[in-house]
Amino acid sequence: MIRRLFYMGLGAFGAVWVMRKLQALHPNHVARRAVRGASGLLEQARDIAGDARDVAARRETELRSRFGLDSVENTYHYDVKDGR
Repeated sequence: MIRRLFYMGLGAFGAVWVMRKLQALHPNHVARRAVRGASGLLEQARDIAGDARDVAARRETELRSRFGLDSVENTYHYDVKDGR
């Protein structure tokens, strides 16, 4: 009798576990997980791009000050011949 109750409880637990796993594979759930993962990747890409822009701006400022160039807005020198 106890063995029957044990196996019946084990079967009920197995059925509940399988149903939950199958429900997790439902297309809506899979789509939500994919969107969450993609939004996380997008946020990381934005952070990396922002860091790269900051580093590039600092390096450009450093190079411009080292070589005595004008600001970023005024990069064209009218008194220099362009080779024509």
